[in-house]
Amino acid sequence: MPEILLLCFLLIPQIVAGVYAHSIGKSFWFWFFISFLIPIISLVVLLVIDNKKPKEAKDEKKGYQLADHVRERQEKERPNT
Repeated sequence: MPEILLLCFLLIPQIVAGVYAHSIGKSFWFWFFISFLIPIISLVVLLVIDNKKPKEAKDEKKGYQLADHVRERQEKERPNT
Protein backbone atom coordinates (compact mmCIF):
# COMPACT_ATOMS: atom_id res chain seq x y z
CA MET A 1 0.00 0.00 0.00
CA PRO A 2 2.73 2.58 0.77
CA GLU A 3 4.29 1.84 -2.61
CA ILE A 4 1.10 2.90 -4.40
CA LEU A 5 0.97 6.15 -2.43
CA LEU A 6 4.62 6.82 -3.24
CA LEU A 7 3.99 6.15 -6.93
CA CYS A 8 1.03 8.55 -6.94
CA PHE A 9 3.14 11.21 -5.22
CA LEU A 10 5.97 10.78 -7.73
CA LEU A 11 3.58 11.16 -10.68
CA ILE A 12 2.39 14.63 -9.60
CA PRO A 13 4.97 16.63 -11.67
CA GLN A 14 4.21 14.56 -14.78
CA ILE A 15 0.46 15.02 -14.44
CA VAL A 16 0.82 18.76 -13.76
CA ALA A 17 3.08 19.17 -16.80
CA GLY A 18 0.70 17.23 -19.03
CA VAL A 19 -2.41 19.09 -17.91
CA TYR A 20 -0.74 22.48 -18.19
CA ALA A 21 0.64 21.64 -21.64
CA HIS A 22 -2.82 20.58 -22.77
CA SER A 23 -4.32 23.82 -21.46
CA ILE A 24 -1.93 25.91 -23.59
CA GLY A 25 -2.50 23.80 -26.68
CA LYS A 26 0.45 21.41 -26.51
CA SER A 27 0.44 17.61 -26.48
CA PHE A 28 -0.45 16.12 -23.09
CA TRP A 29 1.39 12.84 -23.65
CA PHE A 30 4.56 14.42 -25.05
CA TRP A 31 5.02 16.68 -22.03
CA PHE A 32 3.92 13.92 -19.66
CA PHE A 33 6.78 11.69 -20.87
CA ILE A 34 9.30 14.55 -21.13
CA SER A 35 8.53 15.28 -17.51
CA PHE A 36 9.78 11.80 -16.57
CA LEU A 37 13.23 12.75 -17.86
CA ILE A 38 13.39 16.26 -16.44
CA PRO A 39 10.49 16.74 -14.00
CA ILE A 40 10.90 20.29 -12.73
CA ILE A 41 12.77 21.70 -15.73
CA SER A 42 9.94 20.65 -18.06
CA LEU A 43 7.49 22.74 -16.04
CA VAL A 44 9.80 25.76 -16.28
CA VAL A 45 10.13 25.24 -20.04
CA LEU A 46 6.34 25.11 -20.39
CA LEU A 47 5.99 28.38 -18.49
CA VAL A 48 8.58 30.04 -20.73
CA ILE A 49 6.88 28.73 -23.89
CA ASP A 50 3.53 30.09 -22.71
CA ASN A 51 4.98 33.53 -21.94
CA LYS A 52 6.50 33.83 -25.42
CA LYS A 53 3.07 33.86 -27.09
CA PRO A 54 2.08 37.24 -28.47
CA LYS A 55 -0.23 39.22 -26.23
CA GLU A 56 -2.84 39.51 -28.98
CA ALA A 57 -3.11 35.74 -29.37
CA LYS A 58 -3.76 35.27 -25.65
CA ASP A 59 -6.44 37.96 -25.49
CA GLU A 60 -8.22 36.83 -28.63
CA LYS A 61 -11.81 36.03 -27.86
CA LYS A 62 -13.00 32.66 -28.99
CA GLY A 63 -16.62 32.04 -29.71
CA TYR A 64 -19.28 31.81 -32.33
CA GLN A 65 -19.57 34.23 -35.20
CA LEU A 66 -22.75 36.29 -35.02
CA ALA A 67 -25.42 35.88 -37.64
CA ASP A 68 -25.57 38.66 -40.21
CA HIS A 69 -28.84 40.12 -38.95
CA VAL A 70 -27.59 40.22 -35.36
CA ARG A 71 -24.28 41.83 -36.32
CA GLU A 72 -26.08 44.45 -38.48
CA ARG A 73 -28.43 45.30 -35.61
CA GLN A 74 -25.48 45.72 -33.21
CA GLU A 75 -23.70 47.98 -35.70
CA LYS A 76 -26.81 50.16 -36.04
CA GLU A 77 -27.16 50.44 -32.25
CA ARG A 78 -23.53 51.52 -31.74
CA PRO A 79 -22.96 55.26 -31.61
CA ASN A 80 -20.82 56.53 -34.48
CA THR A 81 -17.43 57.81 -33.34
